[in-house]
Amino acid sequence: MTLQTNEVRDANGDESRPHDHELRERAQRVIPGGMYGHLNMGAMPADYPQFFQSARGARATDVDGREFVDLMCSWGPVLLGHHRPEVDAAAARQAALGDCLNGPSARMVELAERLTGVVSHADWAMFEKNGTDATTLCCTIARAATGKNKVLVATGAYHGAAPWCTPVTSGTTPEDRANLIRYTYNDLGSVAAAMTDDVAAIMVSPFRHDAGFDQELVDPEFARGLREICDASGAALILDEVRCGFRLNFGGSWESIGVEPDLSAWSKAIANGYPLAAVLGNDRYRTAAQSLFITGSFWFASVAMAASLATIEVLASEDVIGRMQRNGQVLRAGIAEQAERFDFEINQSGPVQMPYLSFAGDADRSVGSAFAASALRHGVYLHARHNWFVSPALTDDDLAQALGATEAAFAELRRTAPRPR
Repeated sequence: MTLQTNEVRDANGDESRPHDHELRERAQRVIPGGMYGHLNMGAMPADYPQFFQSARGARATDVDGREFVDLMCSWGPVLLGHHRPEVDAAAARQAALGDCLNGPSARMVELAERLTGVVSHADWAMFEKNGTDATTLCCTIARAATGKNKVLVATGAYHGAAPWCTPVTSGTTPEDRANLIRYTYNDLGSVAAAMTDDVAAIMVSPFRHDAGFDQELVDPEFARGLREICDASGAALILDEVRCGFRLNFGGSWESIGVEPDLSAWSKAIANGYPLAAVLGNDRYRTAAQSLFITGSFWFASVAMAASLATIEVLASEDVIGRMQRNGQVLRAGIAEQAERFDFEINQSGPVQMPYLSFAGDADRSVGSAFAASALRHGVYLHARHNWFVSPALTDDDLAQALGATEAAFAELRRTAPRPR
């Protein structure tokens, strides 16, 4: 594919060319580091865009007019595809009425009713704006309910960017993490060894999706064992659904294996790109949740709640997860065939709708980064250290273009960095 270079316009409608490197230079003067958090592309190959102009369906366009098949879905918030018409229409109708009002609209009650009807463990819902808000609130509710302090989290797990859980400790204090105890994912013995009388909760992801490592699906016996440990100790079982929610099941990610958490944290995909997060809980934790004073100026805004209601309606009426699985299987099979043909040993891990690709022997991720950079040049946006997100909006043409780009990347990698098996 020949990448498009389009004229773009600035906020006043004047023709301009706000090239990515120009915006980076300007950002360096007014934004610390030029960008922060997981969207900082400073460590990525030079061609990776920092700034984007638009997106629609399964395509994203950067500020230099280059169009890509999008396999990152805005790092997870986009579930159905960019600009899903039903979701945008619902958001626009609510925006015409009002968004941030003196109190929430009826959408808040409607969404709480819808979520508690869809997610089997949930008897109530509370709304926030970010995944970090939701995981932090889960811990706070668990401590209020149990009167205990400690929270068990898996080694290497990412549960947000607040001081208690951020992966980069700059600006934090030892006291911020004093109540965290680590265990090993899928290892019940390590959980049992970590338990103390002061454990308020065990937090766990639906599968192990730590950045930079092959993904590890949950062992159902591990999930059941966590439930038993929490039942025996009185600790809350918290399922961090921020990345996985509505991607693995229409409902809780562990419903298919028969394990229900006490509390769950949701964000990213629940409103198809509109800013929203939720904590869902069972009746055992309702009084504790009610006892808190926790709030946010924008937590009760109605537009994202309307978008979430529309997103859930699409999930209820269409086989969204089935399409994501089908698209993910097509990608996985195509990439496996290409790797075999070009004589690369790879591992594709995680659910097919949230895939992760790694190269054997690539300890420093240099091969993966070169592959990702080449795929980008050929028209597909993916990442070397983070799981991808497969959208149901991917058409057969999108999939063909994506696989064409990965084939070109394997071919280029074969010439420049051969790695025989």
